[in-house]
Amino acid sequence: MEKNRIRKVVIAGGGTAGWVAACALTHQFRGLLDITLVESEEIGTVGVGESTIPTIRTFHRLLQIDEREFMQAVAGSFKLSISFENWRRPGDHYFHPFGTTGVNTWSCDFHQFWLESRRRGAKSTLGDYCLETAASRKQRFALFNQGDGDAQQWSMRWVQSPTTMSRSNVSYAYHFDAALYAAFMRSKCEGRGLNRIEGKIREVRQDPENGFVQALVLEDGQVVEGDLFIDCTGFRGLLIEQTLKTGFIDWNNWLPSNRAVAMQVETDEPPVPYTRAVAHEAGWRWHIALQHRVGCGWVFSSAHMSDDEAAAKLRACYPDANIVRDPWIVPFRTGRRRKVWNKNVVALGLASSFIEPLESTSIHVSLSAVTKLIQMFPIAGIDESVAERFNDVCCAELEHIRNFIILHYHLNERDEPMWKACREMEVPKELAERIRIFRESGYAWQGEDELFRLDSWTHCMLGQGVVPEKHHLITRALGDADMKRLMDGVRAPIDQMVEAMPPHHEFLKRYCPAAPSVWTMRRKSVVG
Repeated sequence: MEKNRIRKVVIAGGGTAGWVAACALTHQFRGLLDITLVESEEIGTVGVGESTIPTIRTFHRLLQIDEREFMQAVAGSFKLSISFENWRRPGDHYFHPFGTTGVNTWSCDFHQFWLESRRRGAKSTLGDYCLETAASRKQRFALFNQGDGDAQQWSMRWVQSPTTMSRSNVSYAYHFDAALYAAFMRSKCEGRGLNRIEGKIREVRQDPENGFVQALVLEDGQVVEGDLFIDCTGFRGLLIEQTLKTGFIDWNNWLPSNRAVAMQVETDEPPVPYTRAVAHEAGWRWHIALQHRVGCGWVFSSAHMSDDEAAAKLRACYPDANIVRDPWIVPFRTGRRRKVWNKNVVALGLASSFIEPLESTSIHVSLSAVTKLIQMFPIAGIDESVAERFNDVCCAELEHIRNFIILHYHLNERDEPMWKACREMEVPKELAERIRIFRESGYAWQGEDELFRLDSWTHCMLGQGVVPEKHHLITRALGDADMKRLMDGVRAPIDQMVEAMPPHHEFLKRYCPAAPSVWTMRRKSVVG
């Protein structure tokens, strides 16, 4: 057993995935593992990922990262939701909020009561009963009850008191500069025994008998040996694909976007507490407001739009803005490796999979995989059954995320060729079943290990135009007065809390203002 024990872990590549892995492993296995990260400043990173989901807060808490210090270091802003604009058809708009909506009972979820209230003539929207949506609409933000452990959870729950419904906190995530985030995570590794080596990988040495990776050979001749290798080399997958020939499963038949034009600008508009996802004729564009600038991008299908046209259309969206970084093309392939863990290589980040940036899940997938790796760490040596379990769990999570994003493309009433093809395509069986059942009965559900919870499914299916034909019979047992009491009892405290919140940009200035030197330094850095 001691002969096969994992002692040396080598991380190939930096960027967000590499430094997140390094930070987590050095924090959890301090003194127990020899951890080396190899990266080249010349190669750089994609540097686009700037939007997250609330799971990152749980991860940061596990690593004992101070939120205010982190937000100041990455020029971050807060995120309560995603604003979906023009997705069903031009002019339509809805929010996908991070918090829960209303109050559920054991027999019936809140949206069923909302559907019944609509049947009786109410004119409200489901978002009226969600704190995160209500705050997003007014661009407000605040933190309550700092230090409350429940605030770290992905799915917040209401607490019922005799007189009112109240929330312990908002459910939120972050917007930040990806390069600054990698630098921040790197700083957390310093002093924990991490060995960082600067250099390009020239060769990957394998065991001639079993194909396991034995060492990385750098251009200067340095040999970096290891027992377990983590591939964070981006789309090229130097270890997982170029060396081990793992194979790739393409999802382009369901998700047509395969390119993006990214750009960074400065505007005078205050940062909003949500990500904007605005559909256009051949895809969609993002707008992510940080403290010092806006990250923006044009995601599109190359079969329906050229690079030049995409870049021109993106520039046209910001005619008066000061361009911080000129548009650059990011080609991508939607799908996953056949194995995330193959032999003694575990792929993270873009080396493992990519499910386009629509629901801001890219960084989460890296955090989730690192967490699973720590939980299943092969300290006594590589165990194929553990690796198989790791792959199965990662695959299930990726397919769940994939299906949720397909939903946005599939449920549309737009006239353009790309959108028409998405509307008419055959979607994965599990997704088709969810849509059919919700349309027929209003029933939605969430699996125990699924990332997107019941509220995410209901808000997005309703937002994309799926109107249930029926809803739960039990809701009709509530008289009109009790129905009004229920709906008002949920909505009134939300409206009161939102009114008590300051504007998002004012909260940022008070809570976590980033020094101008942060983004001045970022602008001078070289990004690939």
